[in-house]
Amino acid sequence: MDQSHPLLNPDRLAALASYESMDTPPEFEYDALTELAAQICDFPVALISLMDEHRLWFKSNYGVPNMTECPPEISVCSTTVCANDILYVPDLTKDERFKELPGVAGEPFIRAYCGMPLINPEGFTLGTLCIMDFQPHELTPAQRENIRRLARQAMSLLELRRQLISREAMLAEASDAKKDAEEAHAKSEALLQSVFPTKIASELHEKGQVEPRFYDLATVMFADFANSTVLTEGMEPARLIEHLNNNFAMIDEVGEANGIVTVRTVGDGCLCVAGIPESNRTHPIDMCLMALQLQRLIEQKNQQRELMRLKPWQLRIGINTGPVIAGVVGTKRYTYDVWGSAVNAASRLEQACEPGRINVSSSTLHYIEHLFETESRGSLEVKNMGSIDMHYLLRIKPEFSDTDDGCVPNATFIEKTGIIK
Repeated sequence: MDQSHPLLNPDRLAALASYESMDTPPEFEYDALTELAAQICDFPVALISLMDEHRLWFKSNYGVPNMTECPPEISVCSTTVCANDILYVPDLTKDERFKELPGVAGEPFIRAYCGMPLINPEGFTLGTLCIMDFQPHELTPAQRENIRRLARQAMSLLELRRQLISREAMLAEASDAKKDAEEAHAKSEALLQSVFPTKIASELHEKGQVEPRFYDLATVMFADFANSTVLTEGMEPARLIEHLNNNFAMIDEVGEANGIVTVRTVGDGCLCVAGIPESNRTHPIDMCLMALQLQRLIEQKNQQRELMRLKPWQLRIGINTGPVIAGVVGTKRYTYDVWGSAVNAASRLEQACEPGRINVSSSTLHYIEHLFETESRGSLEVKNMGSIDMHYLLRIKPEFSDTDDGCVPNATFIEKTGIIK
């Protein structure tokens, strides 16, 4: 077939493909139309055909049950498709266009033909509805008009199919969009939960803001890796970030295990608070347990580093108990933070601490001295607070410890304090 033939128009073929009707099973609605066409016109054969670049395929076949398709170049329908209107030939043997066609000059010796192209709303012809007889056959104008109407009905069925396909595609797209939105929402929720305490994340999600809150008592811890610049000097950026990430991940895990919020990290240090946003009475104890466990983990890491002749990590920790204000600041990049003199004092305690040790204030000692061993180390001047007494936190008292290093509380400790571990 000539490549310029209308049947090979790419736009027409694309339109035909959009109906997804080629090679589909028989359907009652189409078969009813061909049977009605044959009966109205008293013709033995009626077909609904769809034509692509290779073949004329019969969507419905009334009267020639053993045929499913034929080459377009030997079919009268290929002329109908190009005519864009009804084609009526009462005797094909007397028409120069068709008398030499194989099906006319030879078997099955078709003689009469009437066909109407199936034209979609965009003006592309997809196929035909036609009737055929094996002897010359005249049709009345009314019969020919009925063929035209039945062809429109066949086209309506095809158009309905395309609309259903489009609707299903839209529903699938909507479903995918909904799934993507749900996944994005879940990721957003997970991100909020990872960045903020659960209570704060929920309030931020529901209200878009978090009301500042005053806590008359909370315990604040500053932790800082001493001489980290020396330890990481000359280290590749990726390796440096890996080390810091491992250290801060360890702090997050120990904090979570003790019910403590990691508020922020700055450089090689971090700020943690116990007793917020959910108030509790054990926050000084929780924070001291966290500090001891962190120092123990750092010691274990340093044992491995010593074997590799690497300098040890040394963590300085300052802990103070007192009133704080907590809230979320920022409009585009939210930050949950705490303020107050208790925070400033904890920072000064950390700065005054020796590497590898835990420096607690007398206000914290008041709540933990019956459970932990401590060592007095003098006083510290803090701006706007005057002088505060300092104490090194050593370990859990032996009678309350489950391990020799004094970092893990035993059943008596838990029963006495009511903490849940």
